[in-house]
Amino acid sequence: MDADACVITPPERPVLPVVGTSQKFPVRRIYCVGRNYVAHVREMGGDEARDPPIFFQKPADSIVLDGASIPYPPMTSNYHYELELVVAIKKGGHDISPEDALDHIYGYGIGLDMTRRDLQMDLGKVGLPWEVGKAFDNSCPCGPIYPVEKVGHVLEGSIRLTVDGVAKQDSDLSLMIWKVPEIIANLSKFFTLQPGDIILTGTPAGVGPVVPGSELVGSIDKLGTLRVQISN
Repeated sequence: MDADACVITPPERPVLPVVGTSQKFPVRRIYCVGRNYVAHVREMGGDEARDPPIFFQKPADSIVLDGASIPYPPMTSNYHYELELVVAIKKGGHDISPEDALDHIYGYGIGLDMTRRDLQMDLGKVGLPWEVGKAFDNSCPCGPIYPVEKVGHVLEGSIRLTVDGVAKQDSDLSLMIWKVPEIIANLSKFFTLQPGDIILTGTPAGVGPVVPGSELVGSIDKLGTLRVQISN
């Protein structure tokens, strides 16, 4: 975009590092999947039936890179982590079939769906949207993207998060209720996916609060680690 043609300076597009290259993955939209591990559904008091996946979005500029210090957000006293597999889309499409879905993936990474849990729960009780509980500033820490050509399709393996060195989430990607191809197929019925979209695929059980000074380290097999610290 030509900045001289705009009445204000256009914002920069968020980008994620790509492992093995100096090139970046530009992020267009962030889609998230809710309630995609049975144990997490149970801990949140939800129905364990295999209902259609729940989708919501975060703004692209909520991304925080690996190693950052992120401020404790305002308007909450119950700030939670949710560790998730990130899927990076290279080829768009509408109504993509599960059989074709993997062909649309550029790579995988690690993400955190940071949540103002008290606001999310209060809004949910009265049937209002989750945005202020989910889509706030700095709410999406993300690690680098690992291309499929380097790691293959990451559809199973350990997903684990520690807070100050203590394990809080410890599960396996194979336990997703909706698998990655099904997520892409379902999501693409509602939105035309585009190159640059990323999808956070849901979190396992063990979510909980953090406080200023907490250090979060997430890991997924083949995808290294994501480390962030909570500041005041």
